[in-house]
Amino acid sequence: MNLVLIGYRGTGKSTVAKILATRLGWQAVSTDARIIEQAQQTIPDIVAQYGWDHFRDLETETCSALKERDHLVIDTGGGIILRTKNLDALKLNGLVFWLTATVSTITRRISQDTQRPSLTGGKTFIEEIQDVLTERTPKYQAAADHVIATDHASPEDIASQIMTTFHRRIEDA
Repeated sequence: MNLVLIGYRGTGKSTVAKILATRLGWQAVSTDARIIEQAQQTIPDIVAQYGWDHFRDLETETCSALKERDHLVIDTGGGIILRTKNLDALKLNGLVFWLTATVSTITRRISQDTQRPSLTGGKTFIEEIQDVLTERTPKYQAAADHVIATDHASPEDIASQIMTTFHRRIEDA
């Protein structure tokens, strides 16, 4: 079994994944970090050189490579839900947690992030977050086994909520 964290950037996926991996003695895997490592380019460089479709292809390859692995805490990129086959692969052996946050929380958390290219182009930072969340929210909802709001919780508290849910799931199995 794996724990899979989905959600928009800035919802705490990377930080929570590291905490969970430490608590469980599992490996934390970031789909974005794997792509960067394998491509030997940053995400903005990949997108600038090859476009978003190519980046999404790399995400799909990464999800496919992880589907047979076990005891991973997988921190996904925010757009992982844009392709059904990504979640199909990750859900084969994974429990999916959607980490949510309000637009204002996300804006505060990622306003200084220069490692992610614009998703919409030509819009303000806040407009982009609002538009992308509007588009993706139904996809996050459809993919999630559990939903956790991260606005007013520490990463440690979020990890504890996930651990509690995970342990209940194991006991019920």
